[in-house]
Amino acid sequence: MLKWALIFALISLVAGVLGFSGIAAGAAGVAKLLFVVCLVIFLALIALALLGYGALKK
Repeated sequence: MLKWALIFALISLVAGVLGFSGIAAGAAGVAKLLFVVCLVIFLALIALALLGYGALKK
């Protein structure tokens, strides 16, 4: 998912350089959304890993 966020960020940059401001804004919005979703999933997995680590100790 992070890969797609980077792809949309690159599309946004290229479209902005070429003068397509509407497409650039749309691609930037999608990139931000995907990055936030990826960050939330990452933090949730880190929290689950920390909580599950104590369960393995006997």
